[in-house]
Amino acid sequence: MNDDANYSNFSPGGVPTSSWGMVLQRGGEELVLDKVLDRFTVRPTGNFNSQQLSQVSGAVWQGSIPQADLEIFTVLPQQLEAAMLAARAAENVAFAGHVYRIQDHPGTLVYLNDQVTVQFASGIDATTIEAIASRFGLVKHKPVLGVANTFVFLVGKAATANPLKITNQLQGLSAVLVAEPNILVKSELHYRPNDPMYPQQWYLHHNGGNQLVAGSHISVEQAWDITRGVRSVVVAVVDDSFDLQHPDLQGMGKIVAPRDLRNDGFLPTPGDRETSHGTACAGLAIAEENGTGIVGVAPGCALMPIRSTGFLDDESIEAMFNWAMDQGASIISCSWGASAVYFPLSLRQRVVINRAATTGRNGKGCVVLFAAGNANRPIRGTVNERNWPENLLQGNTDWLSGFPLHPDVIAVAACTSLNKKAAYSNWGINIAVCAPSNNAAPGLTFQGRGFLNTQPAIASTLPGRTIVTIDQVGAAGFDPGDFTNNFGGTSSATPIVAGVAALVLSANPNLTAQQVKSILEETADKIIDSDPDPQLGMREGTYNSNGHSQWFGYGKVNAAKAVQAARKLANSASFASEYVRGENTRELNIPDNYLQGITSAIAITESSSIKDIQVTVNITHDFLGDLEIYLIAPNNQRVLLQNRTLGSRTNLQTTYTIVSHPGLKQLLGLSVRGNWQLWLIDHSPQDVGKLNSWSLVIGH
Repeated sequence: MNDDANYSNFSPGGVPTSSWGMVLQRGGEELVLDKVLDRFTVRPTGNFNSQQLSQVSGAVWQGSIPQADLEIFTVLPQQLEAAMLAARAAENVAFAGHVYRIQDHPGTLVYLNDQVTVQFASGIDATTIEAIASRFGLVKHKPVLGVANTFVFLVGKAATANPLKITNQLQGLSAVLVAEPNILVKSELHYRPNDPMYPQQWYLHHNGGNQLVAGSHISVEQAWDITRGVRSVVVAVVDDSFDLQHPDLQGMGKIVAPRDLRNDGFLPTPGDRETSHGTACAGLAIAEENGTGIVGVAPGCALMPIRSTGFLDDESIEAMFNWAMDQGASIISCSWGASAVYFPLSLRQRVVINRAATTGRNGKGCVVLFAAGNANRPIRGTVNERNWPENLLQGNTDWLSGFPLHPDVIAVAACTSLNKKAAYSNWGINIAVCAPSNNAAPGLTFQGRGFLNTQPAIASTLPGRTIVTIDQVGAAGFDPGDFTNNFGGTSSATPIVAGVAALVLSANPNLTAQQVKSILEETADKIIDSDPDPQLGMREGTYNSNGHSQWFGYGKVNAAKAVQAARKLANSASFASEYVRGENTRELNIPDNYLQGITSAIAITESSSIKDIQVTVNITHDFLGDLEIYLIAPNNQRVLLQNRTLGSRTNLQTTYTIVSHPGLKQLLGLSVRGNWQLWLIDHSPQDVGKLNSWSLVIGH
């Protein structure tokens, strides 16, 4: 497409230009939006006066999004446009804008702020960038760290269109690889309080009992014989709030670098009427061993409590992970996700998570964990939905949960005290491991809509014990008193795995984040659930030839085996003295929109250990932003070489090294011998391409 003002009738993804104002560019995809007819947002110019603004055409103030300086108003649908016109005319209003929903997913509210992210093609100079920005009324704000020629712009007063239209127009320029608006979506905590309290922490260790089967705990006592954690290993828990006065969060050096992103402060404590999901999660991971209360999986480790803003936009996600990285977090535990059925990550979100997982912890990478979620749905896949209240969802519905899909993330599912799938736990090929939690009927809560029950209902009983953890001190919180017996979901499974990861790094602090992930997967217990899912009827509780289960990942974490493996794994510095090279020059077509992808193999007969590795690829494709590229080692270990950040580029000739892609470090020490595979996946329809050749150079 030419860079002049005469755009064609279609965007690169085939969306008519007449629909540009309703198409969201995100993660290499184009999501169609609908306007919400009963609400809008305003950005005040000065101090906010809710009473004054509430008098605008009958609009009722509903709340704030502080990080975007937005105030949310509801109004009768027939009064929406009049209310927005009145708001725009008000002296104390700088901006009034629509609220959107993702089409076919009406539970997801999308808010716009004044930021857009633009990645320019290599070779585009500063003068051209400035000219393009000026043409669209954009003001350069800051660069995006970790991605060349990529910047965040503010939509200035000279702009004549909203961020949706601007990014769609930018995406049509040959100088632009990626253009995305920064959207805000309400975060959703993965928590389902349900079962009665049991006074012991069976999930750490047990010898049997009511609703307890052998081996349904994480075998932590044997791990504690080696280490109970050290203060230099810091677990960052990102959540809603933390009661830092709780006795089980006390101790010399226990709390490190607390941060409140919601109020832009350093005291992330709960409000008067706020339950504290973060307190419960933190207790499971690192509650202090002090002779009272409970004990966390890694009681000797430190806590970095980070209070989130409550909304998931690019700025908030960057703030979370940048703070954790900059303040020395070893592990970042996230028991939340987007309150959305379909939520691909933006470029900035993907990049900052990748940076944390590969450059944090002085280049070894922060171990990043995300809860899989509690909808009993695939983290990526399609379900034929029926019988939802008010037909909220119906027919073939695509589900996508961006955070646990990120290749640098450990996605955590939940199992029960009976070594069965927790009924609510999300599932899929990207699940890494599972950990003990409660059991409950599946359900999905859309923020602000109140639909709690997923249909069809489950008639059978759902046995399983609940999780006990710390709560706010006193009457506030989930339960009266200082502890709760009403915690569960993948929210509790995730900090349990974070605690095991903390023990692993306490035993061997030289491990990379990828090595920690591999250890957790390789030492997990292969629990089996042969029963059908009580809601969807599928059977995914066994393991494929690669040892993976869609319900349990590579199995239930075993703290003892993981810590023992960490001690045995030497991470001594080594240097390659000889190199072996392999090449595959056979051209291979890349199937369009084919999530199983295609592989190309190189056989290596050398039998020594890997000390260095680099991969060179030559690919042509109509839209390289559709592609993900992985290297698969002979032991089936896979490393992401290229995520979907290439945008509209059409030629890729590049070499991936340990320096440029630290994820390759996880392959050091493995055997060189065997079949190495390049795995290419095209995630979107219309654009096609081919693998021309690839080569492998391994130092040993």
